[in-house]
Amino acid sequence: MTKRFSMALMIMVLAIIALLLAAKNPTGPNTVSFADPLNLWLSLGTLVVLLFPPLILSFFNHFVLNIIFAIYQGFVVLTFLGLILVGFLIPSIWIIIIGVLGTVIGISSIVVSFLGGVKKAY
Repeated sequence: MTKRFSMALMIMVLAIIALLLAAKNPTGPNTVSFADPLNLWLSLGTLVVLLFPPLILSFFNHFVLNIIFAIYQGFVVLTFLGLILVGFLIPSIWIIIIGVLGTVIGISSIVVSFLGGVKKAY
């Protein structure tokens, strides 16, 4: 439980760091920036709301909830993989590093979730 919670929390922190890096270096007028704090706060709130269910699901050790947690984390991993591609398109090493860390933590969270369910089943 604590492993999954800490991994979900680290993913949330990495996503917030990626949002703040995007706000620091806006690429156009329709992106998140520190010049428009209301949109930044709305983006931050949306990000926290979207990543809050894995934090809640990490407290439970039921097999079905572990599967739901793993599926949700799978979508998060796909998002971080997309972030790696964005980091290559706009040459930013920090975005690439955050994408790689988020992908590795997300995949390890999925593995820990399934291994915990298998270990409990036997």
